[in-house]
Amino acid sequence: MIPVTRRRLLQQSGLLALLAALPAPVLARLVSKPAPVSAFDEKATAEAVTAGLDLSGFTYAITGCNSGLGFETMRVLALRGAHVIGIARTLEKAELACAAVDGHTTPEFLDLADYASVAACGERIRAMNLPLDGLICNAGVVMVPEREIVNGVEKHFSINHLGHFILVNQLMDHVIAAEQGRFVFVSSRAHRRAPEGGLLLDDLAWERHEYDPQVAYGHSKLANALCSLALAHKLSGTMATSNSLHPGVIVTNAIRNMPDWQQTAARWLGWMFTKTVEEGAATQTYLATHPSLAGVRGYYFDNCNVGEGTAYLTDDALAARLWETSLALAADYLPSPVA
Repeated sequence: MIPVTRRRLLQQSGLLALLAALPAPVLARLVSKPAPVSAFDEKATAEAVTAGLDLSGFTYAITGCNSGLGFETMRVLALRGAHVIGIARTLEKAELACAAVDGHTTPEFLDLADYASVAACGERIRAMNLPLDGLICNAGVVMVPEREIVNGVEKHFSINHLGHFILVNQLMDHVIAAEQGRFVFVSSRAHRRAPEGGLLLDDLAWERHEYDPQVAYGHSKLANALCSLALAHKLSGTMATSNSLHPGVIVTNAIRNMPDWQQTAARWLGWMFTKTVEEGAATQTYLATHPSLAGVRGYYFDNCNVGEGTAYLTDDALAARLWETSLALAADYLPSPVA
């Protein structure tokens, strides 16, 4: 086993204390180097963006490993030699997915709606005592037709954002301990559908807002991107990075909550405007692995390049509010202390 030492070294060197004392404008300049322009486009696949990479000795964890983009990402990472901790909603699903992949995989499980199970999964992974070269927050729910409250907040926000927020904090030190640890958040162009004001941090149960599945989903995807932005600031001064992405429109099991007619149309006509799963997994695999992205943090990517989004995507103040609100909501499930 490789001991987790990078954070300890940073603490002993006094670097973290020095960073904490710097004024906010200086910290902002330290967040990232410029993102490179890649040669990959919307037709690139996860295999294409990792061509020639040897990931032997790397360890990644990914949620939603049992189907769709999560499975393809796990398959390609393992193909390139990485050890992949494949996380699904049940151990059986994780075991079946890992068994279907050639390479070194370890099945794990959590239910993003059950915060205790997320914390327990984080504890089990920490007990492996391995630096994590990447945590890919891939799983989620899409278009829940009726307003549902999970853990006191709207379901999309609870599962897509808060569940992953807990896992990120559970595994934070282990990603920082890697040589170039990477957090990857699967967001979406659907963040454009978020409500006016960006995030309903004062009404997360949607008691004062009319529920709309598309708006609620977009709200959670904006939260994913802003969580990544807030985390990017916190990682300044370390070798770790955090970025979010739009994977593209892909017909996977994620559409199961859509009306039947929309599911049918997507499956029969989707080829005209959607990506394949292999193409959809490209950007998250690129962010997790590509050497050119060392030190690049705080961006939103689309088709393996910096993407365009609403102004909320770069709202540092809103990102900070989200982080503080999330800390309060998830406090019982986080390791201590958490910044």
